[in-house]
Amino acid sequence: MSLFITLEGPEGSGKTSAIKLVREALEQMGHEIIMTREPGGTPISEQIRNVILDKSNTAMDSRTEALLYAASRRQHLVEKIWPALKEGKIVFCDRYLDSSLSYQGHARGLGIDDILKVNEYATERTYPDITFLFDIDPELGLERINKNKDREVNRLDVEKLSFHQKVREGYLILSKRFPDRYIVIDASKPLEEVSSNVLKEILNRLGK
Repeated sequence: MSLFITLEGPEGSGKTSAIKLVREALEQMGHEIIMTREPGGTPISEQIRNVILDKSNTAMDSRTEALLYAASRRQHLVEKIWPALKEGKIVFCDRYLDSSLSYQGHARGLGIDDILKVNEYATERTYPDITFLFDIDPELGLERINKNKDREVNRLDVEKLSFHQKVREGYLILSKRFPDRYIVIDASKPLEEVSSNVLKEILNRLGK
């Protein structure tokens, strides 16, 4: 049974760490898992990622940023996500269109509906089966980033706290707008508890 699962949340929410544990558990049960990320996931999309997240690109216009994300997303779907789903695999994607809706649509002030239109065109209305929102106070998330010396620090990490607060606000708006696919996880809890809660929800969807 194929599943398209996306992982969303403010910076430093710990979603990447949690999902590693979930992946290990599902693979032990015999499921074939594809792990990918946005922006990126394919060679072309990764090149676009480098442009978007380069800390020197401070002059980037907000609409340019939004369009680059959508372009990267389109290529990612064509090359990786759609083929994997057709093969019956479970695809975990670290960020997807909801990141654009929250970051560019809400936090950048471009409008959730306008960014949604751009992304519906880019994705041909491909929505996830499940979107996990790893919800966390932005101050705690940024504190985690500062403590993790191995983590990539990108252009979005160095935004002001007020921006990250708007990002979280945007995600909570989306969780109410798309309740059928959104599952909100308290990401301030210990890693093992967070991953256990995510795994339980996935197994419920798989009927196990």
